[in-house]
Amino acid sequence: MAAEKKKKSPALKIIPLGGLDGIGKNMTAFEYGEDMLLVDAGLMFPDDNQPGIDLVLPDYTYVLENEHKLRGIIVTHGHEDHTGALPYLLQDLNSKVPIFSSKLTLGFIEGKLAEFKIRAPQFREVKGGSHVNLGCFSIEFFSTTHSIPGALGVYLKTPAGTVVHTGDFKLDQTPIDGVTPDYASLARAGKQGVDLLLSDSTNATVPGFTKSEAEVGPSLLHIIKNAKGRVFVASFSSHIHRLQQICDAAKKCGRKVVVTGRSMLTNTRVARELGYLNVDEHDLVDAFDINGLPEDKIVVMCTGSQGEPLSALSRMANGEHKTLSIHEGDTVIISATPVPGNEKAVQQVVNSLAKLGCDVYDKSRALVHVSGHASQEELKLMLALTRPTYFMPVHGEAVHLRAHAHLGEKMGVPTSNIFVLDNGDTLEMRDGVVKRGQSVESGVVYVDGLRIGDTDPIVLRDRQKLASDGMVTVVAMLDMKRKKIGNVEFSGRGVSFPIDDQFAADAQAAVLRAIEKGSFNFSSSGTDALRKAVRDSVSNYIWNNNRTRPMIIPVVMEV
Repeated sequence: MAAEKKKKSPALKIIPLGGLDGIGKNMTAFEYGEDMLLVDAGLMFPDDNQPGIDLVLPDYTYVLENEHKLRGIIVTHGHEDHTGALPYLLQDLNSKVPIFSSKLTLGFIEGKLAEFKIRAPQFREVKGGSHVNLGCFSIEFFSTTHSIPGALGVYLKTPAGTVVHTGDFKLDQTPIDGVTPDYASLARAGKQGVDLLLSDSTNATVPGFTKSEAEVGPSLLHIIKNAKGRVFVASFSSHIHRLQQICDAAKKCGRKVVVTGRSMLTNTRVARELGYLNVDEHDLVDAFDINGLPEDKIVVMCTGSQGEPLSALSRMANGEHKTLSIHEGDTVIISATPVPGNEKAVQQVVNSLAKLGCDVYDKSRALVHVSGHASQEELKLMLALTRPTYFMPVHGEAVHLRAHAHLGEKMGVPTSNIFVLDNGDTLEMRDGVVKRGQSVESGVVYVDGLRIGDTDPIVLRDRQKLASDGMVTVVAMLDMKRKKIGNVEFSGRGVSFPIDDQFAADAQAAVLRAIEKGSFNFSSSGTDALRKAVRDSVSNYIWNNNRTRPMIIPVVMEV
C-alpha cells in the first residue's frame, strides 16, 4: 500500500522552454502537481538568417496551457535576455501573476511594461536572503554578482527535492556596489543538500577566472583623461556598474556627462531614481545644450555597442543623429563584447568611425570591458559549494553546455547524473532522484512588426532566397478558347543577369516546351499545375544558363 502511495506522488518537472540553444530567451518552468513557477522570461535578438524579424521569443505555449497552475514569475536580473518576453507573456495570460525580483529589475520591467501600455502586475520586491512560499515551492533568494546590480539566484525546496538555479553570475570579489556573492547561502544549501544544480554556462569554454568589474574603471579613466576631444562610450544601457564607472571617470576629469539613446535615457533615469546610479544633477547635460561646452569637457554615454543600425552610436557615426555627430578628433570607447552573430555589424561601425578619424578603443586594445559571466574556475567553485547530486548546464549554446558538463564530471558529478538538454526536453525529480521526462511543445516565436508568432519558417526561407538570388516574375497568358499559352512576360528584381529580349525569347521557349510535353487541364481549376510547370521550367532554364536560383513567381492570366 505504501509503495502504491509513493508511486502516485507527483514528480517535480523541470521544463526549459528557452536558453539552451543560444545566448538569450532564457525561460524555465518548474511544475509540481497543481503548482507551477516560471524563472525568467527573456528574448533573443535575430541573426542574419532571420531577415525582417525584430525579436525572437521562446514558445511559452506550455505556460499558457497550464496558466491555472502558475503561482508566480521569478526574474533573476534585469537584462533583456531574461525580461524581454515578459510584455508578450503578460498580454497572453488571462490572470495577473505576481513577479518577484530585485528593486532595480522591477524598475526596468515597469518601464518596459509602460512602453507596451500594460498595467503593472503585482510586483514583489525580494533581495538576497528573502524567503517566499508559492504553492508547494519554498524559495530562498541569494545574491550573486553579474554585469548589473540586483542579480539573484534561487534555491527551490519542493516535496520532490531541491534545486539551485544560479541565474547569470560571476564571482566578483570587488563589485562596484559592494554586494558580493552570498557564499554562505550557497554553502548552506550545499550542506542541506542540492539534488539538482542549474548553472550559467555562457563562459564555460573560458579558462581561469573572469576579471572584476572594478578593473575596467582605471582603463576608462586613463582613456578619458588623455582624450583630446569629446569621448563617446557605447555600452549596454542596463550595465549600471559600467555606467557608474564612466560617470566617476568623467567627474574626475572635469567632464560633463551627456546621455543619449532611448534605452540609455530610460535605464539611467530608473537607476538614478532607485539609488543604483550615483551622479550629481549638475554633472549631467542635455544633448541639446552642449554647444557652449569645450569638446574636452564632454563624455557621451550612448547605446550601440552591438552595432545596431538604429542605435545612437550608429546614427551619430552616419551623421543621422538629431543632436550629436561624431567627427575627427573624437574618442570612441566600445565597452562591450559583441553578442555572437553581431561581430560583423560591430566591425562595420568601427570602420565607419575610423574613416571619420576617430580614435576607437575596444576590448582588444584596452581593458574597457570584462564579462559578467563566470569562467571555468568560478563554475567549478559553484559546483564545489553546492555539491549537487545531479547537474544540468543552462544558458548557452551547445558548445558551452557540453563544456560545462565536462567541468561537472571533473568536479565529481557522475556522467549519468549530468543532463545536457534541448529546449522542450524535461527532467523529472522524485524523492531527489532525477531522470528524463516527456518533452513538451517548444520552439521560437518571431516578432515581426506588430505581428507575433505568425512568421512561418517558409517566409524566412523566402526572405533569405530573395536576399541571395533575387526574384523573377513570369506572367503567362492562357488563351481559354485555343487551350494554349500565348505570350509570356518576364521581369526581375535583384537578379545577377539581364532580363533582355534574348532572355525573354529563350525562357519563353523553355516554358512552351514544358507545357507541350505535359498534359494539362486548360481551365480555371487547372491553373495550379500550369503555374508549377511555368515555375519549374523557368527555374531550370535560369540555373542551366546562370547557375543561380532566384525566386520564381508564376502568374497565369486567363484571356
